[in-house]
Amino acid sequence: MLFIVGLIVVVASCLGGYAAMGGHLDVLWQPFEFVIIFGVALGAFVIANPKAVLIGTIKALRKVFTGADHRKASYVELLSILYAVFKLAKTKGDLALESHIENPRDSAIFQSYPGFMRDSRAVAFLCDYLRLLTLGTANAHEVETVMEAEVEASHAERLAISNALQTVADGLPALGIVAAVLGVIKTMGSITEPPEVLGHLIAGALVGTFSGVFAAYGVAAPVAKSLENSFISELHYLECIKAGVIAHMQGYAPQVSVEFARKTLDPNLRPSFEELEGALDAVTV
Repeated sequence: MLFIVGLIVVVASCLGGYAAMGGHLDVLWQPFEFVIIFGVALGAFVIANPKAVLIGTIKALRKVFTGADHRKASYVELLSILYAVFKLAKTKGDLALESHIENPRDSAIFQSYPGFMRDSRAVAFLCDYLRLLTLGTANAHEVETVMEAEVEASHAERLAISNALQTVADGLPALGIVAAVLGVIKTMGSITEPPEVLGHLIAGALVGTFSGVFAAYGVAAPVAKSLENSFISELHYLECIKAGVIAHMQGYAPQVSVEFARKTLDPNLRPSFEELEGALDAVTV
């Protein structure tokens, strides 16, 4: 929603200001200039990026409209499920987790937290490291090192998408110049035409420069930054899981382990101790 509002402000400010000072909006409609700029940008994007980034970009673009997936309620739910699995492990032993983590979609514990279950990446991350506990892994420092490496690799994979879009944004002004130069070449081929015709042709050529710069700084770069923010949110979500799991491995009580995880959160998203305590009171194992 914020993206749509921002885009409306960008377009209305630019085109509205142009029209208000007497500009003719119909002159800005230069479809072949757009074909040159955005067609080349799309082709270059395909050439420069592997298939995983191309597919990931298509899937990730929805986040521009919906924003980050994780909000305060998401973290309350995450901390609650961490508390549930830690409590089960403390009371019945780590092996009691085995049936839940092997088939989380059939687990009564996991089914109680549908929001968490929608994040397949986080579900796999948590289950993988709980599985290590059931296999007898006991060295928290070694597991923390592996978790950090996986979190960093996952974040780098996601950032490749926003970085690829930022590269497109960086190139769009130059592609606008390419379209403008081609428009000037076309104009020079009609140099014998009257001033009215030449003026229209020159204006059309300059629209290429305008379109490239506008698309770069008014749309593409903000989209890339918006996705980067969403991916950072995903990083923090995994780091919260990591903090809880490591605290549990170090022998802390379930509520203390969850508190370790809570303290890693952004202050704007972190539930208060009282809010979390109320949620944990409702957790059943």
